[in-house]
Amino acid sequence: MAQCPDGRCDGSGFLYDEDTRRARDCSCRPRRLARRKARKLAGVIPRRYQGVSFDRAPVTLIEPTVVREVRKYVDGLEGNLRDGKGIWFEGDIGTGKTTLAMLISAEALKQGHSVAIYSLPRLLGLLRETFDDDSEASLSTLLARLAAVELLHIDDVGAEQSSPWVLEQLYTIVNTRYEDGRAVVLTTNLSPPELQEQIGERTVSRITEMCGDPLLLKGTDQRVSMPDPFASDTPLPYGEPRARRLAS
Repeated sequence: MAQCPDGRCDGSGFLYDEDTRRARDCSCRPRRLARRKARKLAGVIPRRYQGVSFDRAPVTLIEPTVVREVRKYVDGLEGNLRDGKGIWFEGDIGTGKTTLAMLISAEALKQGHSVAIYSLPRLLGLLRETFDDDSEASLSTLLARLAAVELLHIDDVGAEQSSPWVLEQLYTIVNTRYEDGRAVVLTTNLSPPELQEQIGERTVSRITEMCGDPLLLKGTDQRVSMPDPFASDTPLPYGEPRARRLAS
């Protein structure tokens, strides 16, 4: 049986009162239930971003004022997730948005929180697959899992071609998490006005209320002219020169 992350129960998720002979929920139980629902979601840091750290490239190459805000968010991660406070990043391709988002997701996983990580096109693809006859989960089941996970990380918001169905599913995901007080981490290449045109004003309004204004990343594409960190058969330690290409 897994240990209680709060050091209170015996790992069952319940506290037993000897005097009343009754059990009550431990503070870890909501987290356990969220992990159970999120078990089949993508909660693994992609290989390219494993080992991401504040003191290694490419984070050390990213705009320092933005990195400070990310560090502040990570330092208060427990409270931010409890309060449903998210964070989002805006910027051109290759400026470090996904790297910083992965840094937050990695820390959340390290602390034992449930996390789901998707690009928006991949997430919408999964939602479409629920209509297949051999789908393992229904649309409502997948949406429930996405609502329950403690941190939902979505990359490339606005990258998907808009349609009424896309807009409605994205709004459902964002609005459900907004109503349930669940945090999101998002990245986008679009400014808020452009994003409103792409995914709808009401969805952007919810995101802004949950996350505040986006953190803006400027600069040129750090991936251009950088060697592929996986070109060699020998894995490189994260932070070596070739690993600078990890910024996205």
